[in-house]
Amino acid sequence: MPFDYDAVVPNFSPMMLLHGEQYLEVRKWPLPTASTLVSKARLLEVVDKGSAAILKNGVTTTIAETGEEVFYNEMTVFLRGCGGFGGPKRGKDRGAATAANPPPKRAPDAVVEAETRPDQAAIYRLSGDYNPLHIDPSFAKMGGFKAPILHGLCSFGFAGKAVYEKYGPFKNIKVRFAGPVIPGQTLVTEMWRDGNKVTFQTKVKETDKVVIAGAAAELVQGEKSKI
Repeated sequence: MPFDYDAVVPNFSPMMLLHGEQYLEVRKWPLPTASTLVSKARLLEVVDKGSAAILKNGVTTTIAETGEEVFYNEMTVFLRGCGGFGGPKRGKDRGAATAANPPPKRAPDAVVEAETRPDQAAIYRLSGDYNPLHIDPSFAKMGGFKAPILHGLCSFGFAGKAVYEKYGPFKNIKVRFAGPVIPGQTLVTEMWRDGNKVTFQTKVKETDKVVIAGAAAELVQGEKSKI
């Protein structure tokens, strides 16, 4: 990370950090199966929401040997209790990375169901995200949750896999995390296709609550799979 949260916003506490949105752009096809990758992050903007702050950063991933870009990500985090510092009240429009993506008012064109495992968060920690919010019950309670919650990016992975299974690879994909997922719950991803765009949302089957909203993917033209 190219910055310290404490240096950017007041009253920062890791227990009050929530992953708000994620945007992923795939810039190289097919994906390399072996290489050394380098990721560089930069701060995009900090938005003052009064009682909270929204912080956005962009990460570009390149092949170390050639400098060729493979991925670009934008991550939005919601920092509770960190607002009121006099910053801008609204974020900038950055196209697909910030699009609202409301779902169409018709039945979904495709629906995919997938069960998460009770130990899903423990397994996902192997990706390198060791935030105790996802594994430590006492830490989760301090953050306002009854139990450890699943990583947002893990839920994102389930939804992205559903889009890929139905419609093939995508150039970019964006989601907003609308609610927590408890490991062991079942995720239901509803999809609507319009041309080269798939709008989607994901619900928890057991509660019927939307946990991924404002979501869409732009499909790759041509063959269904060249990952």
